Amino acid sequence: MTSARGSTLRYSLIAIPLLAALSLLWAFASPLMSVPDEPAHTIKAAAVARGELTGISGGKQGDLTSVTVPRYIAMIGVQACFGTNPGSTPACAPPIDASARDLVQAQTSAGNYNPMYYAMIGLPSRLMGGAPAIYLMRALSALICSAFLAVAIGAAASLRRRFWPVATCLVAVTPMVLFLNGAINPNALEIATTAAVFTNLCVVLENRRRLKNVRLNIVLVGVSGAVLANTRALSLLWLALAFAAAVLIYGIKPFGAVLKNRLGLAMAGLVGVGCAASLAWLKVANSFDSLGGTPSNVTPDAAFVTMLDRTFDYSSGYIGVMGWLDTPAPAAVFSFWHFGFAAVILGGLTARPFRRRPAVWVLLVAVLILPPILQAQVIQQLGYIWQGRYLLAAFVLLLLACGAVMVWRPIPRSPWAHSLARWVLAGAVGVHLYTFVSTLRRFTVGQERTNWTEMFDPLWQPPMTWQVLTISYLLVLVLGAVVSYRCLFPRSFVLTSESVVGAKEDTVLTLSIGQSEQG
Repeated sequence: MTSARGSTLRYSLIAIPLLAALSLLWAFASPLMSVPDEPAHTIKAAAVARGELTGISGGKQGDLTSVTVPRYIAMIGVQACFGTNPGSTPACAPPIDASARDLVQAQTSAGNYNPMYYAMIGLPSRLMGGAPAIYLMRALSALICSAFLAVAIGAAASLRRRFWPVATCLVAVTPMVLFLNGAINPNALEIATTAAVFTNLCVVLENRRRLKNVRLNIVLVGVSGAVLANTRALSLLWLALAFAAAVLIYGIKPFGAVLKNRLGLAMAGLVGVGCAASLAWLKVANSFDSLGGTPSNVTPDAAFVTMLDRTFDYSSGYIGVMGWLDTPAPAAVFSFWHFGFAAVILGGLTARPFRRRPAVWVLLVAVLILPPILQAQVIQQLGYIWQGRYLLAAFVLLLLACGAVMVWRPIPRSPWAHSLARWVLAGAVGVHLYTFVSTLRRFTVGQERTNWTEMFDPLWQPPMTWQVLTISYLLVLVLGAVVSYRCLFPRSFVLTSESVVGAKEDTVLTLSIGQSEQG
């Protein structure tokens, strides 16, 4: 039997190039600064890479922070000229002067965010200038986030009965997740590390009696947890929810057994140090003070009720609202993923044994109630600032928890299940590609254009042209679908009926379990 450690490493190494390729294609397909707040995060990354962790701020809620960065980085905001004008394209942006590397003052709304993510992503700005440096920053972010997301999927694939955990991982990797992976934004790392912490902790707790076989997973829990704690201001909350959900599923005794293990205790200490560093940064830098918005006279109670009403409106942000919130995915894409979300959550809510379900209840309540609570706290200082992507890490965690509690459900093995899986995976390829091309259409010819043929006479072209990027994206998606199918059905169990004539029975139905040649 393959050890969980071996399975996690094997499937992670398979998933990394696929996820990295999809994320990198988004990084090149998305115009520079086409992601909300990307200019602020780019400036912050360049400043941190030069040792400036905080900068100078006026000290008031929402005040911008002044930092020192290369001139081409300081002027990066003009690249988003199309961001608030759906009819415009990135052709309005002036060329980036790669030679403008003298240091000047710039302002960012991310000045007092935790510097860990930015310290990694900002390094290319020290090596080169202009658009290549920014694309390399995006690429570095895509690779790091893809690695954590891959180890989450690898851990799900190494659970004892992996069908449902892997299936929910595939549902959780929405177009929005890949879009954020290809941008300069710590939101993507928060999502990936939350997933990595939870699934690897599930593997560890499931193998509590054979911890020597899951040493890699124990290390991944420690590293992912420490990184997650220092990603964004709310990341400590997602970390706590990830640990709570895993303990609710597997019980407190297995968790205690892990803490008695030397490596387990060391990794718990690493997570603890990461949390302490995060709390210290929140205290010193007042990270929440950098949140900007428009003050409102709405009362917290009214804001709470309004946010509850908007719960399902914000769910679109889990699937695909690209650009500066001006490029939603097509309606067919939302329909496909909402159906997938409903199926996974209902599966988790009805899973047996019953004692596993509280993890799903807790996370579902958190997903529903946290946005109203958090928005109500700042409504009068900042107004309505909530976006669906802010909660995406917690929502992905909910989906993965549903997969973990469904481990004890029967694995579908009939020909019908195989056929259904192939159709669903083909549909996933279609909607992923549809989102990608639809987003490229908005950027190449503008949102107001309605004729798809206009894309062949574009006003703006991404690097390598949109045609090459689209074909590449399709090829990677198809390869990913084939790999996913093989992972879900490593052996094809086929149900057949066979007539057997005997002395006492005219016909006997027998179950023949064999290995299918088609898979």
